[in-house]
Amino acid sequence: MKRLAVLTSGGDAPGMNACIRAVVRGAAYHGIEVMGIRRGYSGLILGDGIPLTSSTVSNIIQRGGTILKSARSPEFRTVEGRQKAHDYLTSLAVDGLIVIGGNGTFKGALQFVDEFSFPVIGVPGTIDNDLFGTDYTIGYDTAVNTAVEAIDKIRDTADSHERIFLIEVMGRDSGYIAVQSGIAGGAERVLIPETGVSATELIAGLQQGRNGSQSSVILVLAEGEGRGTATVVAEQIKKQSGTEFDLRVTTLGHIQRGGAPSAGDRILASRLGLGAVEGLLKGKKNVMVGVVNNLLVYSDLYEAVSRSKPISEELLRLVTILNGSESHPH
Repeated sequence: MKRLAVLTSGGDAPGMNACIRAVVRGAAYHGIEVMGIRRGYSGLILGDGIPLTSSTVSNIIQRGGTILKSARSPEFRTVEGRQKAHDYLTSLAVDGLIVIGGNGTFKGALQFVDEFSFPVIGVPGTIDNDLFGTDYTIGYDTAVNTAVEAIDKIRDTADSHERIFLIEVMGRDSGYIAVQSGIAGGAERVLIPETGVSATELIAGLQQGRNGSQSSVILVLAEGEGRGTATVVAEQIKKQSGTEFDLRVTTLGHIQRGGAPSAGDRILASRLGLGAVEGLLKGKKNVMVGVVNNLLVYSDLYEAVSRSKPISEELLRLVTILNGSESHPH
């Protein structure tokens, strides 16, 4: 292997730059050139590649976002678009491709692999932590810390005014951010796609907390919880409870994607970036590199996007026990 290409695609995640840096410097260590493809799959189609060297990636490990930019590419969903991408990689004499992204990125890579048998390794970069085959994805730890910082600040005003706050965090198909930020932020209830709770049950819990002299309540909701946004859930509660509760809604949104990556994300991204390079050198292809039980592993790219990644029952139980409810009868 003489030359490889790397791109970032889909939603940006803190730590992507640390991963790019590890890919470039890991490749340089092994005497391999690297082409950075700007704007994801769109850049492959448009021929938007730039050489990356060790000096190019200096001073980026602490930066959020991605220096290679990211963009959606409807054209890559077509056979013609993928043919252009393959032609460009061939013209660059690239021997392998590293794609950093989430579920949609990997699905695009699988189509590309099926049609051209091109060596591809995926690196899980998504704040949702929803990919099978790795305990953590790049950006997840930072996103949780960002959410917890916001929850702590909202708790102050909730307590001062004795209010209930419904805080919406990211997680379209997964409740990982909601569960862990809820635990760390001391939330009284966490609402996620994986478990359902009715408005009636929510109101009963809020009434129980009030009877127990609970002056403020934090509810954390994943955006994909099922019934709609936090605003929709809040309206359901108000409709059934009337003016009984002083309820406010805060949607954290894209603030969770930005900012300097945590130390955990920088280390994870560095391990996965080097793992992707050395995986290609060992002849691995069409796999995702991940970390399971703190060990670097490679799993089938198809499994990464097709198999669900359940949330630990221990974490769900932890939320229930620590939310301040009365003890469960034995």
